[in-house]
Amino acid sequence: MDDVVPAGATQVVPLVEVQVRGDLDVRSAPSVNDVLEEALALHPRQLVIDLADCELIDAAGILLLLDTHRRAMRDGGTVALRSPSARARRNLKLARVDRVLQVLNPEPEPPRQVTP
Repeated sequence: MDDVVPAGATQVVPLVEVQVRGDLDVRSAPSVNDVLEEALALHPRQLVIDLADCELIDAAGILLLLDTHRRAMRDGGTVALRSPSARARRNLKLARVDRVLQVLNPEPEPPRQVTP
């Protein structure tokens, strides 16, 4: 049986994943935003943004992630970040984004060396 969507209703996709390669900064944010808008147009229940290949996230990138989260929530979805680098994770933590967005598979913190 084919899925039938009533007129005016929105079909929901369970999961959409977007991979960010390179820095998420003021220069790349507009093009990443275009991709995230296409992903949100699918009305995913969960949007996963893979940051494994993203070394740096600046303020423009953080604002883009938070705006994407806001738009997804308005449509009944969630946004999660996957595998941010240690540097990106530190910036997300400083901006307290880690309290708003779920972080999946975070890279383990490197052990701290203690000098006697």
